[in-house]
Amino acid sequence: METTRQQKVARQIQKDLSELFMQASRTITQGKMITVTVVRMSPDLSLAKVYLSLFPSGDAAKFLENLQHHAKHIRLELGRKVRHQLRIVPEIAFFIDDSLDYAEHIDELLK
Repeated sequence: METTRQQKVARQIQKDLSELFMQASRTITQGKMITVTVVRMSPDLSLAKVYLSLFPSGDAAKFLENLQHHAKHIRLELGRKVRHQLRIVPEIAFFIDDSLDYAEHIDELLK
């Protein structure tokens, strides 16, 4: 169960990463529309698991690899945004949130 502090930090990181992805849409996101769906914080606030939803969702593995390549730059920019709120900028681990694709698949099966 997440503490209130974890939830607040997760919401702040989600907001800041969303803004960062909007600003760097050509270099990092390769023209894809990204939604930061969920951010989960570790109890010591040293790791942020960031779940992303992509549109179009094709070639997600290649996109995730490119995002991992830019992870240090993203963490640096995140640190500039949260430097007055957090003492330590958390490490970032990116994951693809495929729940929308799964829901679409279930809808097609039901039809």
